[in-house]
Amino acid sequence: MKGFFTKIFNKNKLSYFFHIGLISFSAVLLIAVVFLTFYKPDISLLTTELKRSTEIYDVDGELASKITANKTEGASIDDIPNHVKNAVVAIEDHRFYEHNGIDYKGIFRAVYVNMKAGKVVEGGSTITQQLIKIALLEQNRTFKRKLEEFFIAREVEKEYSKDEVLGMYLNQIYFGHGAWGIKKAARIYFGKDVNELTLSEGAMLAGVINIPTKLDPYNHYDAALKRRNLVLTRMATNGFIDSEQAEQAKSEEIILAHNQKEDQLKGKYPYFVDVVLTEASKKYNLEIDELLRGGYKIYTTLDQHIQQALEEVYENNENFPKGVTDALVQSGMVLINPKTGGINALIGGRGKHQFLGYNRATQLKASPGSTIKPLAVYTPALEEGYKLTDLLVDEKMNFGGYEPSNANGQYLGEVPLYEALMKSLNVPTVWLMNEIGIEKSIRSLERFGIPLTENDRNLSLALGGMEKGVSPQDMAEAYSAFANNGERVESHTIVKIENAQGQEVAVWKEKSTKIMEKKVADQMNRLLLGVVEYGTGKNAAVEGYEIAGKTGSVQVTIPGIKSGVKDQWFVGYTPSLVGAVWAGYDRSDKTHYLTTNSSQGTALIFQKVMTNVLLNQEAESFHVASLEPLIEERKKELEKKEQKQYWRDKGSELQDSWKKWWNKLLKKE
Repeated sequence: MKGFFTKIFNKNKLSYFFHIGLISFSAVLLIAVVFLTFYKPDISLLTTELKRSTEIYDVDGELASKITANKTEGASIDDIPNHVKNAVVAIEDHRFYEHNGIDYKGIFRAVYVNMKAGKVVEGGSTITQQLIKIALLEQNRTFKRKLEEFFIAREVEKEYSKDEVLGMYLNQIYFGHGAWGIKKAARIYFGKDVNELTLSEGAMLAGVINIPTKLDPYNHYDAALKRRNLVLTRMATNGFIDSEQAEQAKSEEIILAHNQKEDQLKGKYPYFVDVVLTEASKKYNLEIDELLRGGYKIYTTLDQHIQQALEEVYENNENFPKGVTDALVQSGMVLINPKTGGINALIGGRGKHQFLGYNRATQLKASPGSTIKPLAVYTPALEEGYKLTDLLVDEKMNFGGYEPSNANGQYLGEVPLYEALMKSLNVPTVWLMNEIGIEKSIRSLERFGIPLTENDRNLSLALGGMEKGVSPQDMAEAYSAFANNGERVESHTIVKIENAQGQEVAVWKEKSTKIMEKKVADQMNRLLLGVVEYGTGKNAAVEGYEIAGKTGSVQVTIPGIKSGVKDQWFVGYTPSLVGAVWAGYDRSDKTHYLTTNSSQGTALIFQKVMTNVLLNQEAESFHVASLEPLIEERKKELEKKEQKQYWRDKGSELQDSWKKWWNKLLKKE
């Protein structure tokens, strides 16, 4: 009787548990159906991290720099060798090409193996599931996450091909040692592009995926090697390679690139790249964020030889003027091809670079000092018919309340036009602007592309007095007209831009302005060659090369400080390259100003840069006459005047002596 009731009880118990199980299964099934019905995963985020770095190409079409906002740097699936893809599939998910995102056979096999081993020795996650886990879902192990993973995997494989899924996976998986993605892993471990990886190297990278921290070849070489061999064995077992290929790859020596921890092109020429991105955004309406992630190819006017020469000079603190304290003196410089307007090189500051930060080569607004004189006064004066030898007034004068003075405090009474510019005399320059009329100066500066405000319409403009000021880019572009037969081509860094699909999305269209006739440009070249050869710009001279240019210094206006300099400038050029350099402080005050003028500071910076740039280059000529004959003639004229004055003085002395002697004689009588 007891056995009978026990049987009935057990039967009821089994029935109870069966019903409970059935109810639970139904509930889970219902939840799954509801989840599947209403859950709409956003799988577009899978590709967010796959956007490739934007590449910057130089003027010769050579890859010069890369920029990206991603921790991963995507590689096209077509660039990844088949043996690398097969290595990953063999060790991580050998049925990848057979399942639809969920490998049911793999799950049951893993359950069986783990139960038999009494511990977890094998996982059932597919490559698709792993991709979802790292790209879309939280990392904590929850039922909700596993359910999401299941449904998303099926959606992913409906939307993307197997190659696309594998490509996304390889670009986002972590390979240890700071290497996110296969492209960076190839660079960090082997110093190679991903398309150069051998079978053995690809197998080693595939092996690292399992436990990156414990299989990092740099720190656990033997473990990584053992894992590589397992991968090769699995590749052979699954038919990706034959046993002979596997054994040959196992015997291959793995050479790690110990000093290759980053792509050497990434972040190169940062100030130039900043200007490229800004120009692409402002001129071609491309979003900065898209440029950082979109895999664009930007072809630019960058000349790497010139840029490297510039950066080399800026890395040496000894090349820069000193301030009254140890505070870092700032500087910016730009170099432009006058024929094309292409910016060949630039640097926007000293010290640590800040991405898209303040760029003194292009964003600075400072008074240009005497570098404005050729643009505002001497060019329009020559156009008005003034000659290089015409005499200008050089004496203390008052122009309606404005009293300029020469820097040296000396006045010659009158001075030839060429000498006034060569020696950077202030009073004759202001007098000349007053003579030709300020409107002509304003129109000249507008043609040169110099930004002006209504408050700049006064005679102090002749000496660089401006409400806002200019940048080195403004000044280099303006002076480029002298080197380009009187024509100014708008400065730029971008030639064209292609998107990731190779389509042109932006193309540079040349914009030029006729500033002056060639004969006027030739006269200005003659004058500015004289400034460097005989005048204030001597320190900018490069032996064996024709350099034209103009110095400029702006004095501080701080009470109690008589000789401090706020801004130093030099703008100089050869027939094929124009450069403008500024030095000073972003904000000048009683502890932030320079103690030397531009001839001792920026002219020397320019000279050092150009010496490096022109090294081994053939010298070019402006094909204009030197000022030397005019200087010699002027010297002779002054000597004659001095001789005449000498004899006049002697005659006066004799006359005075005769009068004194005669008066004495008369008194005696």
